[in-house]
Amino acid sequence: MIEITIPVLNEENTLDKQVRKVCDYIKNNITDLGLIHIILADNGSQDNTPIIGRALTDELDCVKYIRLEEKGVGRALKASWGGSIADIVGYMDLDLATDLTYLRPALEMLLFDRADLVSGSRLLNGATVKGRSRIRNFTSRSFNYIVKIIFQSSFSDGMCGFKFLKKSCLDSLFQLGAQSDGWFFATEILITGEYFGYRVKDLAVEWTDDPNTKVRIGKLTIEYLLAMKKLRSKLKKRNGSYAIK
Repeated sequence: MIEITIPVLNEENTLDKQVRKVCDYIKNNITDLGLIHIILADNGSQDNTPIIGRALTDELDCVKYIRLEEKGVGRALKASWGGSIADIVGYMDLDLATDLTYLRPALEMLLFDRADLVSGSRLLNGATVKGRSRIRNFTSRSFNYIVKIIFQSSFSDGMCGFKFLKKSCLDSLFQLGAQSDGWFFATEILITGEYFGYRVKDLAVEWTDDPNTKVRIGKLTIEYLLAMKKLRSKLKKRNGSYAIK
């Protein structure tokens, strides 16, 4: 069983269309990989997102909807993954910035035991990025560089919203330090995964930037730096250094 979580917040304008697109792709292309469900993890929407999400659940067998009253991508993923009984869990963004064709290679790396965690990368050789502004590209590269310096990480793009892992790894990752409620959680699971000795693999993807993204660089910068400091402190207490390996 495979569960792919899509965190949603006030997405009434695009939710129905995008979810149907994902379900159609799964049905027509990758049902051979297993039973695949889409989990809509609504973290505090105030518009018609809950109504649309529940309607999709009633109509489409591959869709489930969960509701959290508080905001936070990390909070949504922890709730969805923590309550899952699937063998593989993962997430992607509702804007489908990562082309859906990369679902198969990402899932196959886990199914065929070539990795424990798989992360899409916009920075790896072979990746293609379309429509991304210079400032967003600079910010992404800067964050990933800081992560690499502080944690001695080997993955190339911790911020990419396209990640999958074996559910059996999850409890260890939570206990070790992957606990952020915000955007940093996506990077945190990779850092803690490497620290714990799991095989974290990059996958070069084709990424089309969403010009209507709700991510605010200034706010995200502060959140990331504070979360890095907190995780670094946790890891230092465990092994007396900042390095993961």
